[in-house]
Amino acid sequence: MIKAPVNKIIPFSNVDGPGNRTSIFFQSCPFHCYYCHNPETINMCNHCGECVATCPVKALTVVKGKVIWNPKICIDCDACIKTCKNLSSPKIREMTTKDLMAEINKQKGFIRGITVSGGECMNHSEFLLELFKKAKKEGYTCLLDSNGIYDFSKYEELLDISDGVMLDVKAYDNKFHEYLTGASNKEVQKNLKYLLKKNKLVEVRTVLLPNEQKQNEVTVREVSQIIQDKTVYKLLRYRPFGVREEGLKEMGKSITTEKEAEKLAKLAIKLGAKHTIVV
Repeated sequence: MIKAPVNKIIPFSNVDGPGNRTSIFFQSCPFHCYYCHNPETINMCNHCGECVATCPVKALTVVKGKVIWNPKICIDCDACIKTCKNLSSPKIREMTTKDLMAEINKQKGFIRGITVSGGECMNHSEFLLELFKKAKKEGYTCLLDSNGIYDFSKYEELLDISDGVMLDVKAYDNKFHEYLTGASNKEVQKNLKYLLKKNKLVEVRTVLLPNEQKQNEVTVREVSQIIQDKTVYKLLRYRPFGVREEGLKEMGKSITTEKEAEKLAKLAIKLGAKHTIVV
């Protein structure tokens, strides 16, 4: 029986793909982005136990060397996450696809579909394939929200059953991408073109950083020339909220200005990416 670590389920979301959707955030990610807004999804819990004493309602206990979370009494104060030095969370549920479908079906009749995110959802591709098969039988659309670290051409069955991919292109310059994320963007660039060819690219997203105007322009220019008018291009203004201290030291605490974002959006549209929007 396949299980996967689920960090959070948002029953109703209208920002994770078209229509009202249930968004599922899986734990673990191969990227360590400085500006990550949910850094507690990066690593799996190492069961160090430091968070247990910080819980005001004793929703955390240590059993046989593992931190156990009791969601029934948890008040979601996030004291445990703020304590964690491992970019993780003890509030993880190991779920089967049956478990997850039961949660999704609580919204049946009110949602168009599901979006799987993270962390990086493709860390759990076998689980996703089983989940999507069940979700399709219930009439849901299924979207993958991915950073593109894995070669999608090797996951054709999953890609075929999905309704598409929302792809992050964090930086086009590989050296800068490695600085931002700790990983190469070789597969990301490959996936950008492959998903376009397969007509599976629902949208592309790039975070515009406040002190990296040159790199912002490089990324927007390159991505726009590739995608043209074939998909939506979202330019996300960097905001420091939720970013870990290490990231704030590198990225700063200022918000990317609307003026700078609109300037880059005009460039993208000029280069052919007609469906560019600023968020």
